[in-house]
Amino acid sequence: MRIGADSVPEPPRPGMFSNARVYGDHFFLSGMHAGAAEGPVGGDDTYAQATETFRRVRELTEACGARVDDILVLRVYLTDINDKGAVGKARSEVFSGDFPCSTLVEVSALVDPGLKVEIEAQGVIGSASGS
Repeated sequence: MRIGADSVPEPPRPGMFSNARVYGDHFFLSGMHAGAAEGPVGGDDTYAQATETFRRVRELTEACGARVDDILVLRVYLTDINDKGAVGKARSEVFSGDFPCSTLVEVSALVDPGLKVEIEAQGVIGSASGS
């Protein structure tokens, strides 16, 4: 089932991909970033972009019927690996308990100029400790 959240922009070209999908008790989030029509939320500030990106991840996760701690896997893409500290700071403000497995890689570019971070997530609804 395709899932959306009112506070997360829909893909620019409908029919190309979904922001989120649920299959059984599993949920999958496409790569989220801080992109907006007027430029990245947070401008050139990687921490601000990461904070907005994690906000979108949280909103979509909740729209899937899960909690952020139900996320089991994260894939983080950065245009500058030296920004990993800023992303780590934003990440530490989101997760608690059992942290998701994670991959972090540097890429040459993201979909729109100015974007510095993109985050993909997947998990199982109700898998968090204490759910």
